[in-house]
Amino acid sequence: MSEAVITIPIDAETARVYHTASPDDQKKIQLMLRLRLRELAELPTGSLVEIMDEIGAKAEARGLTPEILEALLHDE
Repeated sequence: MSEAVITIPIDAETARVYHTASPDDQKKIQLMLRLRLRELAELPTGSLVEIMDEIGAKAEARGLTPEILEALLHDE
């Protein structure tokens, strides 16, 4: 596969971390970003409400209750 270069704006701290990483770590970061971008491109393109409903259903299936969510949101 041929490679292409893209430019993505990021915050200064993230740029500093990347630029101070070793060449091997930079390659790992690049690979992780490639994979994550591909995952994002494959996500269904539902409405925001549909996506939020799906996230809520997954959280509930994993045990998140309204009480736990309330505690998390209020740092209790």
